[in-house]
Amino acid sequence: MSWQRMALRDFVIVRELELDLNRGFTVLTGETGAGKSILIDALQLALGARADAAVVREGAARTEVVAEFEPTAAAREWLAEQGFEGEPGEPLRLKRQLDTQGRSRAWINGSTASATQLRELGELLLDIHGQHAWQSLTRPEAVRQLLDDYARIDARALRQLWSDWRAAQRSLEQARTQQSQLQQERERLQWQLTELERLAPLPGEWEDLNLQHGRLAHAQALLEAAQTALHCLSEDEASARTLLYRAAQALQAQQHVEPRYQGLAELLSSALAQVDDACHDLQQHAQRSELDPAALQALDQRLGLWLALARRLRCEPQALAERLQACRQTLAELERSADLAALEQAEHQAQARFRAEAERLSSLRLEAGSRLGLAITQAMQGLGMAGGRFEVRLTALPEPQAHGLDQVEFLVAAHPGGTPRPVGKVASGGELSRIALAISVCTSEVGSAPTLIFDEVDSGIGGAVAHTVGQLMRRLGSDRQVLAVTHLAQVAACAHQHLRVSKGQDAHGSSSQIEPLDGAQRVAEVARMLGGQQLTDTTLAHAQELLCNSS
Repeated sequence: MSWQRMALRDFVIVRELELDLNRGFTVLTGETGAGKSILIDALQLALGARADAAVVREGAARTEVVAEFEPTAAAREWLAEQGFEGEPGEPLRLKRQLDTQGRSRAWINGSTASATQLRELGELLLDIHGQHAWQSLTRPEAVRQLLDDYARIDARALRQLWSDWRAAQRSLEQARTQQSQLQQERERLQWQLTELERLAPLPGEWEDLNLQHGRLAHAQALLEAAQTALHCLSEDEASARTLLYRAAQALQAQQHVEPRYQGLAELLSSALAQVDDACHDLQQHAQRSELDPAALQALDQRLGLWLALARRLRCEPQALAERLQACRQTLAELERSADLAALEQAEHQAQARFRAEAERLSSLRLEAGSRLGLAITQAMQGLGMAGGRFEVRLTALPEPQAHGLDQVEFLVAAHPGGTPRPVGKVASGGELSRIALAISVCTSEVGSAPTLIFDEVDSGIGGAVAHTVGQLMRRLGSDRQVLAVTHLAQVAACAHQHLRVSKGQDAHGSSSQIEPLDGAQRVAEVARMLGGQQLTDTTLAHAQELLCNSS
């Protein structure tokens, strides 16, 4: 079940109304002019229909409509995507207000929503079929989806293949458009790559070159500094080493008298050891250091090449090694993108995969269309359209689309020998409604909307056909929630729940009410529908018999 509750306030001639809806088949009856379609009009407003300030009850500042549903899996998924998730176990609540200035506000589960969002959600919750209000069967995409559901077709794989094909087409078109630009870019990158590979810069080489160059350029000064330091530390008669040694010896000689001298002597001995280590390192460095003009010249040349190439490429010298790798990678990507033969092959393969899947779905649609046409044709025979024919026509689209290669149409010939025409162009509103009923019954097991509403689908029929319509709706109500506005007793007698609309007068003017009927009240209402306002024993007995035979 989907639709659970409806609440109205100041809507047309309804001051206040709260109504609980049951499962199964529900009929809404009442005298002409009582406002039988008010409930459906209010529901459509709650589901995003165009707002008209005329629906605000005269004398009121605004109208308010609230509809509560048990959300389907598809509705819950939509709510999650749109950020309207409610509390677990709570019904889905739609609310809309409209004032006399035509200003409209809407909410879904307490959060502000737009009319467009209400309409999108409404399509997942119910279908409304009437003589003038169709929500599904006149929209090509809805017709195709209904056939796909009937055929148990899952088109998600096809849509993904379509996306893959379109992406391959875009890559190919972009490559063709940019061929001249790509060629210029490849030439520019190839020149840079040639220059960079001639230099062959290595990561970290620039820093090493500068370090080596600094050492060679200042080799003489470095050697002199090392020799001077050695002389001061150990070679001079008054060297640091000699003086430290004498100081340590003096303190050690007196440490038996002054114990604190022992610690000071140890510090001087440690300093002496560090001086010895420094002298050793300086001697090693002085032995290795030598002037090498040839090596210095080679480094000068190498550094000059680095700086010259960095200027030409307008980058820092230390970035040349990274630039080399980037040029190689970018050039390889351009070569791949410019490979038109490979891109054309990829596009052809993507197209072939899409077409193979599309043709498979076309075959499934064709077979299911034949079965659906026969089933609906059979249902039409008992709905006052004996000899009528229903067809599902598949025609090839001028260009493939994401949903495949087919355009799906529902065609109807309402009378024997008539030429099938598109459903939306069937002249009689009553026939259109009954065809919708036949389609709904035949596809009820696969339909996505859990609630079906039929507004005056029994227009222009009576007798046995009316009873057939009632039985079909009752059958449809066994696994779906069905609400029908009817003026036929034969249809009303088949319902699981009976609601009556009545209009009265009080000090505030006209007012409509909706109340559930049971027992004697329902018998009386069915009798009124059979024989008018004057209830007789005969009409009451006929009504009682009709109710017993229809349940």
